[in-house]
Amino acid sequence: MEFSKAVEADVNSIMKIINKAQAYFKQQDINQWQDNYPNFETVINDINNGNGYVLLEDNNVIGTVVFTFDGEKNYEVIYNGKWINNDKYAVIHRMAVDSNYKGMGLASIIIKNIEEICLDNQIYSIRIDTHIENISMKKMLLKNGFEYCGIIYLDDQSKRVAYEKTL
Repeated sequence: MEFSKAVEADVNSIMKIINKAQAYFKQQDINQWQDNYPNFETVINDINNGNGYVLLEDNNVIGTVVFTFDGEKNYEVIYNGKWINNDKYAVIHRMAVDSNYKGMGLASIIIKNIEEICLDNQIYSIRIDTHIENISMKKMLLKNGFEYCGIIYLDDQSKRVAYEKTL
């Protein structure tokens, strides 16, 4: 498997993975990634900003993620808890794995690759948030050493659970 920056040729494959994830969330009655988000334009912007990454197997996109070192304004205020530290951190967004590969540990492989990039850039903290009902994501985060830190709110006032991992 190869982890690399996404390119525009990956957009349709990324969107297929995202669309399947959106359908899954809707089926599970989880109000995450609904209302046409993330969409084609979001993915193009992530790629053009250099923040979109893919996990490839035999040149096929089987996972997607966005991560940055730019901070996250929605993390400035955290409720019912606190961040582990106040150091510079990476932020993970929009992680999804092809539904045909679920249960194979691909999200953990994506996390490990992000950790290596963070260490190469002398960043020792990673933050992420997810919907409170996204049980599989919460389990995966705990399994990979993330700690629950509290509640954050998105721009639209959607409530999310926030996690951090120090490297």
